[in-house]
Amino acid sequence: MTDRTHESTGTGASDPGSVTDPSARAELGGNDAPLEEELEEEVDEIVDEGAQRLHRTWVELLVTGFFGGLEVGLGVLALIAVYEATGSHLLAGIAFGIGFLALMLAHSELFTEGFLVPVTAVVAKRASARQLARLWGGTLVTNLLGGLVFMALAMTAFPALRATTVEMGAHFVNDSWSAETVVLAVLAGSTITLMTRMQHGADSEVGKVAASFAGAFLLAGLQMWHSILDSLLAFGALFAGAPFGWLAWFAWFVPTALLNMAGGLLMVTALRLLRTKVALDEEREEVEREQEA
Repeated sequence: MTDRTHESTGTGASDPGSVTDPSARAELGGNDAPLEEELEEEVDEIVDEGAQRLHRTWVELLVTGFFGGLEVGLGVLALIAVYEATGSHLLAGIAFGIGFLALMLAHSELFTEGFLVPVTAVVAKRASARQLARLWGGTLVTNLLGGLVFMALAMTAFPALRATTVEMGAHFVNDSWSAETVVLAVLAGSTITLMTRMQHGADSEVGKVAASFAGAFLLAGLQMWHSILDSLLAFGALFAGAPFGWLAWFAWFVPTALLNMAGGLLMVTALRLLRTKVALDEEREEVEREQEA
């Protein structure tokens, strides 16, 4: 990736936007741009990861998304079991962290985790908008398929959890749209995108795990409207005799997914892109030089 160390070209006059004193440079690092050196390194890592994810083959993309649905299902099962035992959404939300932990350790793909890293790679010209659309579409469908399979198995294996699953799924699908529910869906998208940002900013595995459980606590514990998580609850409810049908789920799912995207892209990703504009400009310049070479 780009070496972002900038050389001073001054002739004795001091540039107020740069640091030319050797001792000060030693303390601040090699970066003379407005962005901190640590943040620039993080941008490089995000662009690299985003490019790798966007250049997957169709088979890799679909299998990774399917496993993502299965792994989130583990968290949903824990969510249902803890809520059944305690009646506490907050405790159940912590248990749901198992799903995000599984996603992180297995390097699987979740649709709503694709609003920061892949988008940054596209903005840096390391991938195309078409590849981004392919990632989003393929991951969304396979997440749902993986979750559908998992919840069918879970409702068969744990019949004692069926009534609780119906209650939890109906909470979302049977609710009516209002200012409150719209904002809950927007916040769900921004929360999981911020969780992704926190995981990339963490210096240790412990920090990444903490970010996973924090995101899970907020999403599931506060019953935000999350298109994938709550769809799995709806699937389980449908297998257990829910008082709503598949069309009702789909009518709930589509606007929820769009609002999740709005929350993640507008409230987190757009601001991060603005914050890292200098680093991304340099990334694009490097791509242009490589194309001209």
